[in-house]
Amino acid sequence: MATENTGGGSPPARLPGQLTTSSPKVYEDAAHALQGILRDGMSLMCGGFGTCGVPERLIDALRDSGMRDLTVISNNAGIDGFGLGLLLKTRQISKMVSSYVGENKEFERQYLAGELQLEFNPQGTLAERIRAGGAGILGFFTKTGAGTLVAEGKETRIVEDQTYVFEHGLTADVALVKAWKGDGEGNLIYRKTARNFNPSMATAARITVAEVEELVETGTLDPDQIHTPGIYVKRIICGSHYLKPIEKRTHRPRVVSS
Repeated sequence: MATENTGGGSPPARLPGQLTTSSPKVYEDAAHALQGILRDGMSLMCGGFGTCGVPERLIDALRDSGMRDLTVISNNAGIDGFGLGLLLKTRQISKMVSSYVGENKEFERQYLAGELQLEFNPQGTLAERIRAGGAGILGFFTKTGAGTLVAEGKETRIVEDQTYVFEHGLTADVALVKAWKGDGEGNLIYRKTARNFNPSMATAARITVAEVEELVETGTLDPDQIHTPGIYVKRIICGSHYLKPIEKRTHRPRVVSS
């Protein structure tokens, strides 16, 4: 990390992600940001919706750490060869708490072979369980899933002739989130679809580690535009070389006018 320039002349050139003033929350790379907070058997929240808002560099570092028997809470399990799909390939995940997993062949194979546990959630229920966990709420009753396999083994209640299912809030040991911009205090701004499960996950873990595409000086972000206050973020890195793949490419016939 660069130090503040105290001499005359122009300030020294800075690489992307370097700040002129130091911050204890800023780490030089993903591996250092995860050092000391990982263990086998831990629970983990991972932001992302499809291939948008995925903390790619943090997932790479988690794979390289070799930690195993992970319980991962994420909307989906990435795709083959990208995102959480990398951790499935190395068999580091033992259980997924998810909503949509239809684009990952390795996930399908492991689940059907009984090698991977799966706790399915309706997407809105999953989002609310995470939000509730971050807000310190034990749980909530919802009509979604009543009378289906989702409700098996759960408390139900009938209110005005409608059946409701009780869903517990979700928390985790560590949350890995991805944002567009962040500052040295961990304040985060997300961009478009990447503002998906990331903001709620940032509030629902004991330790939140953020990955940003652009790291700026503290005080330069517009306070009214900040989505995640820095009080929730313990560590932050500036990533690079993002792939941003297309999850599912579709085509329609080209119409040629006569």
